[in-house]
Amino acid sequence: MALLFKPHPLLFFLATCFLSLATQGKAAQDPNNSISFSFPLTSLRFSRDNVQTLYRSLVSTKPNSTVQPRPSSYNYKTTFKYSMALIVALPIGTPPQTQQMVLDTGSQLSWIQCHKKVARKPPPPPTSFDPSLSSSFSVLPCTHPLCKPRIPDFTLPTSCDQNRLCHYSYFYADGTLAEGNLVREKFTFSRSQSTPPLILGCATDTSEDKGILGMNLGRLSFASQAKISKFSYCVPTRRTQPGFSPTGSFYLGENPSSRGFQYVNLMIFPESGTRPNMDPLAYTLPMQGIRIGAKKLPIPTSVFRPDAGGSGQTMIDSGSEFTYLVDDAYNKVREEVVRLVGPRIKKGYVYGGVADMCFDGNPIEIGRLIGDMVLEFEKGVEITVEKERVLADVEGGVHCLGIGRSSMLGAASNIIGNFHQQNLWVEYDLVNRRVGFGKADCSRAA
Repeated sequence: MALLFKPHPLLFFLATCFLSLATQGKAAQDPNNSISFSFPLTSLRFSRDNVQTLYRSLVSTKPNSTVQPRPSSYNYKTTFKYSMALIVALPIGTPPQTQQMVLDTGSQLSWIQCHKKVARKPPPPPTSFDPSLSSSFSVLPCTHPLCKPRIPDFTLPTSCDQNRLCHYSYFYADGTLAEGNLVREKFTFSRSQSTPPLILGCATDTSEDKGILGMNLGRLSFASQAKISKFSYCVPTRRTQPGFSPTGSFYLGENPSSRGFQYVNLMIFPESGTRPNMDPLAYTLPMQGIRIGAKKLPIPTSVFRPDAGGSGQTMIDSGSEFTYLVDDAYNKVREEVVRLVGPRIKKGYVYGGVADMCFDGNPIEIGRLIGDMVLEFEKGVEITVEKERVLADVEGGVHCLGIGRSSMLGAASNIIGNFHQQNLWVEYDLVNRRVGFGKADCSRAA
């Protein structure tokens, strides 16, 4: 969620439980003696009050801010039920406490909701983390390097609190304040497998009851600190039936399905410090074009590549629901949609302030008139969004194309959101600096 509250209020929420290999029956031994574990995940729908999500990552644009992760000695698998954003529940601490965190490939800092040992209104969520129950928990002192100003690749505002501990605070776009202390804590996958203590935020003052699992390329992301070599997820087709949430999968480490993936190399920009609109820690893909039906839209490839200032960068983001396009691309998509189904567009309606290709009519019929949508990348790699699911059910029977205008977010980038990652394995190979895609029935991939 690259840190700016995004226009649709669903979070895909991975609710996991900490189970043994014998109980789950999903464990697998790989050639490097790593273990895969399987855990359940659930989805939640957020209220309209939470429709904003942070877009900017908590990083600057320094070119030397990424690290090469070493292969991890563990693999971990969890499942989730898709609603609108990935929220994974992970076992943290010693002994482990299950914490719900948004899986976000657009953010660096991971943080959890911590229990504050004072009377508070409203009271802390029952699932908040209690540091006093964990023997592996520690707080960063003010003397820690991260608590000093102007850390090159970590621009989170920090200060020294009255207890001489490292305090951080961050204001979200909707005015929500998240603040607490920077801490160290383990992720405990099993009795024999856990990460070393990782630097996290321990939020004690926030209106949000979910944390963030930061998974971008920054050196302080969970993936980098835990030395994850690769991770992947499979987002099932979203359903609107009340009480029903399809189940998808999330892997840390090796994915047994990866042999069939098609890979595209990440774009790396060592000179990004001179590009003010670029996020060098994002997963930037070499997108080449868009097709709707059989028609290749007349959009120059340069529209999907960063210019001298960084505008036009195309990133893939698990924390964004919709896909966002810069004006030159968005306008061409809209022109074609108007040509195909213009009279059916809901006049004067703009969902979330960013999406104006919305309809009141039968979504299946309108989808058939629009046709499949294809995002094209280098090496012939494509993401195909079938006509049956080009429209998103947003509210009150209204359906939108699932594409917003980046400029309305205050962004200068193209962002491929999770809505256009349904029924698709997406693997982030951090060692080889590439992203892989594989078609799948994600409701059966768990």
